[in-house]
Amino acid sequence: MYPHHREREQPIFSARAHVFQIDPATKRNWIPASKHAVTVSFFYDANRNVYRIISVGGTKAIINCTVTPSMTFTKTSQKFGQWADSRANTVYGLGFATEQQLHQFSEKFKEVKDAARLAREKSQDKELANTALSIAAPQSPPVMCVNGPEDKLFRSQSADITLSSEKERIKKMLSEGSICEMNLEAELFTLQDSNTKLVAALHEANANVEQWKKQLAAYQEETDRLREQVAELEAHGGHGPSDMLKDELTQSLEELEALLKAKDEEIHILQNKKAEYHEMEHDRDEAIHRLRETEMRNVELERRIQNTEQNLSNSLEERDRMDSEIQRAIEILDIKIFDLNDLRQSLVKLIDK
Repeated sequence: MYPHHREREQPIFSARAHVFQIDPATKRNWIPASKHAVTVSFFYDANRNVYRIISVGGTKAIINCTVTPSMTFTKTSQKFGQWADSRANTVYGLGFATEQQLHQFSEKFKEVKDAARLAREKSQDKELANTALSIAAPQSPPVMCVNGPEDKLFRSQSADITLSSEKERIKKMLSEGSICEMNLEAELFTLQDSNTKLVAALHEANANVEQWKKQLAAYQEETDRLREQVAELEAHGGHGPSDMLKDELTQSLEELEALLKAKDEEIHILQNKKAEYHEMEHDRDEAIHRLRETEMRNVELERRIQNTEQNLSNSLEERDRMDSEIQRAIEILDIKIFDLNDLRQSLVKLIDK
């Protein structure tokens, strides 16, 4: 029987890194698996007691690796590390931004590998215990074919097979829902990381905008003052040194106007970044909504599994009851056969006399 409550996979550690895979042809060169740094996460499945490394780029799973005790994470440089996945027949490489991030990931890899080793040892001990119990269990008595109860037993076994098939189908659906939920969580982590960076950039941009507004006002005042001086010089109609001063003022005015134009362009760029930030918030809200819908589907699937398990338990109880009835019928038939045998022997003796 399976547990009535199935825990979904939970993220236990995440880091940002550039992902690479070994070239299958040369086994030497690295092939980039992501165009930019992506989130690489450790996930723990409490139901199966399994650890996995997951990384999603867009809608594609870049890394989907089950951690085994035989795996080893090797640091090949100050910011780069790698490990081999024999199941996927490849080698993964991760490039981190800092040496500290590489050290944190390496330590978490060792910790998860030790936990996977302990989980495998416990699973092997449990299998050995179950094997010993199955060997020590007595063999069930043979069942004789008796009309009536045999039909009921056949129907019970058919119902058992049908319920088992339904249970396997629901388990598959629940597993697919868990994978979808895991991908959404990884996408949500990526959106949250991008959101944090955008919020910091937006705050910095707002502070710069206020400062540039003050500078812009000062430049405008200076421009107006220079224009007034130019107008006064033109009104006096002076020549010689005044012409030189006029040229200098005109040049300063052009420089200020160019600076004002550059500041306007920077403000326009910051406004576009602000719009991108709002779009990112919308994507994050959609991801959260899809994650909640997936959780609701998982709850419904868990409820259906519980109902299936209950029906299966009832069928097993019914089959046990039918086995008991068949055994009683066999005992009654044995008694009747014994009585008939005694009667036959008695008849034979009477005929001989």
